[in-house]
Amino acid sequence: MQSVATFLMFEGKAEEAMNLYTSVVPNSSIVGVARYGANEPGAEGSIKHARFVLGDQLFACIDSPGKHQFNFTPSVSIFITCDSEAETDELFTKLSVGGNIMMPLNTYPFSKRFVWFSDRYGVSWQLSFNP
Repeated sequence: MQSVATFLMFEGKAEEAMNLYTSVVPNSSIVGVARYGANEPGAEGSIKHARFVLGDQLFACIDSPGKHQFNFTPSVSIFITCDSEAETDELFTKLSVGGNIMMPLNTYPFSKRFVWFSDRYGVSWQLSFNP
């Protein structure tokens, strides 16, 4: 097996999302990007396939050339265990802009600091801090 990655399919926002995620999550980077060229099914210059790392987790993404009747679902989320309350707050502040909060940033019986939300692209995130 060569690799296992979470695959995210966007409609025109893959590069924007990937750049946001890698700029906000510590120890993250873009591994590789392939773009659609002229006369290919996707918009020229959009993401044909990209790979990026958030922390130590590999992700892949595309800008889907076809329109579809589905989007991301909150039943699958990117879960980050944070090193501090401050890190939890900072990641939440930067990633949640334009999104939807499903469980507000708060203390819960299972976590000292936890939040569950979707970002502006519809991708769900769970951030947790437990000292």
